[in-house]
Amino acid sequence: MAESLMGLKRSHRCAELSVANVGEEVTVMGWVQKQRNKGGIIFVDLRDRSGILQLIFEESDCGSESFAKAEKMRSEFVVAVTGIVEKRSGAVNENLKTGEIEIRVKSARVLAEAETPPFPIESESKTKEEMRLKYRFLDLRRPDLQQKLILRSKIVTAMRNFMANEGFLEIETPILCRSTPEGARDYLVPSRVHPGNFYALPQSPQIFKQLLMCSGYDRYFQIAKCFRDEDLRADRQPEFTQADMELSFVDMEDVMDVNERLIQHVCKEAIGLDVQLPLPRMPWQEAMDRFGSDKPDTRFGMELVNVSEVVKDCGFGVFTGALEAGGSVRGINVKGQGAMPRKKIDALVDMAKGSGAKGLAYLCIGEDGSIKSSFTKFMTEEQVAALIKAMDGENGDLLLFAADKNTIVWSVLGQLRLELGKQLELYDENQFNFLWVTEFPLLEWSEEENRFMAMHHPFTMPMEEDWQYIDSDPGRVRAKAYDIVLNGTELGGGSVRIHQNDIQEKMFEALGITQEKAWEKFGYLLSAFKYGVPPHAGLAYGVDRFVMLLTHADSIREVIAFPKVKDASDLMCEAPNVVDMEQLDELGIAIVQPEEADAAEE
Repeated sequence: MAESLMGLKRSHRCAELSVANVGEEVTVMGWVQKQRNKGGIIFVDLRDRSGILQLIFEESDCGSESFAKAEKMRSEFVVAVTGIVEKRSGAVNENLKTGEIEIRVKSARVLAEAETPPFPIESESKTKEEMRLKYRFLDLRRPDLQQKLILRSKIVTAMRNFMANEGFLEIETPILCRSTPEGARDYLVPSRVHPGNFYALPQSPQIFKQLLMCSGYDRYFQIAKCFRDEDLRADRQPEFTQADMELSFVDMEDVMDVNERLIQHVCKEAIGLDVQLPLPRMPWQEAMDRFGSDKPDTRFGMELVNVSEVVKDCGFGVFTGALEAGGSVRGINVKGQGAMPRKKIDALVDMAKGSGAKGLAYLCIGEDGSIKSSFTKFMTEEQVAALIKAMDGENGDLLLFAADKNTIVWSVLGQLRLELGKQLELYDENQFNFLWVTEFPLLEWSEEENRFMAMHHPFTMPMEEDWQYIDSDPGRVRAKAYDIVLNGTELGGGSVRIHQNDIQEKMFEALGITQEKAWEKFGYLLSAFKYGVPPHAGLAYGVDRFVMLLTHADSIREVIAFPKVKDASDLMCEAPNVVDMEQLDELGIAIVQPEEADAAEE
């Protein structure tokens, strides 16, 4: 039967005790990890968020009542014990922080009994994720998961402390906003008092933080909840957390400087990592040309090589056709893999096709210099030799080539490079390579929309020297935008904002947004700009991604207390779910089933 504390106070968490406490009387509380009854002596491993501590029960020390309680203790019982800290009588457990000590129990209370959990509460659980997420309240007891969430708390605390010391004000922005569908889909919230009207949950605090700059708050910071109704990936959730900031009277260098020092501070405080400053920088074009990605993983080589000039006159139609269509031919050299089995190469070809390529050309160089290839029969010996030389090919290498539009070639080879880097273990998992990617294109062409779209958002400042091309060659204009990348993952991004009306109007024009439409969508921001707006810039980090990378987690679900799964549902509380008809009636909402909608449309 469960007991109450009755004034009993915990003196220490389990792993806060050490040999320095030997001889002290202490009171600890937590969950039973396991119980081992050796007849006249019972060992209990007690667990709390700090770690595990061994308890030892002997009837002569704790009395028959507490000993009888120990006999009944099972996994996940919640108990409180008082006893004396001793050096271990048995062998030291070097795998435990408290492996040199144990508590000789004098008295015990069972605060709550527990049913047998549906899976073991242990680190590195082999239980299927669906089961663990259904019982997330139990999954969260696992020591490895707890350590990740504790580190998350340390990271956020370090961020807040640093930003406060740098003169930033923490200001909350609204969760219920107006929908501005420019980018990902909004989550909509119906209004009861304004029938037929909807709020939107914020995709970011972008407009509000710019308004705060207009209002004179100079330096703003917020740990902000954001929402996007988009397909999920390992590093994406429908609701996520941003470390969001905006600064006035600054340019790009000022923002990058404060954020480099923020990263250095957070990494040192959280995991003891010394980040050397300044962080390296790479223009967007260079990142795409060398790594096929605007978030390159620089922990290993295998960089892309443009061989368009080498193959422009060859007889292989796939190469020459791509060049005639304005594309390129590029390759990667997979060192030492010339003997890769055909089955594995075919898998790489399938991966390339899945990334939008029509195929993947390969050339295997044997240790004896022999060549196996899917395309060299269309080329002369001299052309093949020139191609191998351009790729720095040696005996034993595997050369892979893609030929298509630049965007497809970059994507295909960039993803192949990452996959091969992982398969061949070409990088150190414990290495942390930070990188600024700069000089992004201001606009990118959308085949789907048949118009230019803002690569970041429509308030991004162009680089002054490129603004002259906004009418004649919009794709040539670079932006004062910058992303911070860690080990091939975008941690955050930002830009200098437009604060001049003439540039903002021209930007809207380039995006095909009429003045009327612009005022309809962003009127309150444009109105604020009429009353004196300072030059300003900002950046936002994905906190979940940052924690995921610093903890070597495979997914951001491991560093979020209550995450969603791939279809954006919560398996534990079964959300989303149906609601009462009375609630819908009050909101003036009718649910139309997909088949009914199709019938109505027909």
